[in-house]
This record gives sequence, structure tokens and C-alpha cells, in this order.
Amino acid sequence: MLKRYRRGVFIVVYKIENNSIKYLLLLRKKHWIGWEFPKGGVDRFELRKSAAKREVKEETGQIPIKFKSHPIKGKFRYATKIRERPNIIGQTYKLYSAQIKNKTINPDKSESSDYKWVNFDTAFKMLKWPNQKFCLNYVNKYLISNISKI
Repeated sequence: MLKRYRRGVFIVVYKIENNSIKYLLLLRKKHWIGWEFPKGGVDRFELRKSAAKREVKEETGQIPIKFKSHPIKGKFRYATKIRERPNIIGQTYKLYSAQIKNKTINPDKSESSDYKWVNFDTAFKMLKWPNQKFCLNYVNKYLISNISKI
């Protein structure tokens, strides 16, 4: 059977607190264990933008107050085979960012066991995957250069 990539989205979620940017990282427990920002698959017939907004709601319990599509796309192969995705070898992604209010986060307990709000340097160190570090860096530069518009 044909091996393929699952369509997906990455969403760098942030809040503005005391004039500084804090990034949301979730402690992943499904398929691997480690810190990451919200991400997920795009359902059949779903637009990537709709999927990104849905994933923010599912993984944080909040609706974004600001939402931005970025011109970053990529793909990665899964580190291990995922039993419930037998013909999928990895995932493509499109990058988005989402600002949410400073409220309690309600992560999807089936995927994440904890969350943290951290500054850029801490987030960069906590992330494991190079593509996520690249995306965080890109969004951070965008936010800093557009901070007066945020």
C-alpha cells in the first residue's frame, strides 16, 4: 500500500503579559513524550486555516483573539511507526500563530499532560524538534517586528 504524509498544521500560541510575549508549550504524551506547541492533522475536506483554529480550541480550550497564517510549510517523518496510522510515514505542516487570552488552559488530556507559559529562550530550549524551533523563531521575529500592531 502507498505510504503517504498526513496533512497538518503547527500553531505557535502566545499571549501578551506585562508587555512581553509568552509562548504556550504542551507536554505531549501521545505518540511521544516532550514539549511542543499545538499541532494536528487536517481532516478530509477541511481547510488548513479551519484545522488550525480547531486545534487551538481542542488543545487549549480557547478561541484565538488574533490569528495569522505564515508563509512557512514543511514536512517531517515520524520517528516511530504509529499504530493507528499504518500507511502514514510523516506529516506535512503549514505554520500559524494564535494569540489567546490570559486564561486557564484546558489541554486535551488524551494528548497532553501539562502546559507551561514561557518566554522565547525557554521555549526554544524546551522544544525537541528542529522544525518546531525554526517555526517558533520565525513567529517570534514576526511578533517582535510587529509588536505595535499586536
